[in-house]
Amino acid sequence: MATFAHITPARCTQLSSALTAAGLAWTDNGNQDRPELLTYTVTDPHRRRWTISPATSNQITPSRPASLWQASCAEPFHHSPVLSARTVTAHIRDFPA
Repeated sequence: MATFAHITPARCTQLSSALTAAGLAWTDNGNQDRPELLTYTVTDPHRRRWTISPATSNQITPSRPASLWQASCAEPFHHSPVLSARTVTAHIRDFPA
């Protein structure tokens, strides 16, 4: 069974700090205590809406332990690989128009 023990308050702070530092508008749904329900909603520079969710424990590779987040966008449809907080932020910020 997939778990989310790797999503700690510190990891959530890393993601929120990276989003803020990149100048992206974002909110979270306040479920840090239940990471299986946690989502962040981000607006990119082109006014597209992205959702960032934590990866499950079986999606994390030991060689990339900081890669914990996945982003998806409905329009245009896009789903990122599992990335670190800084990389998922850059992926959203730099996604082509």
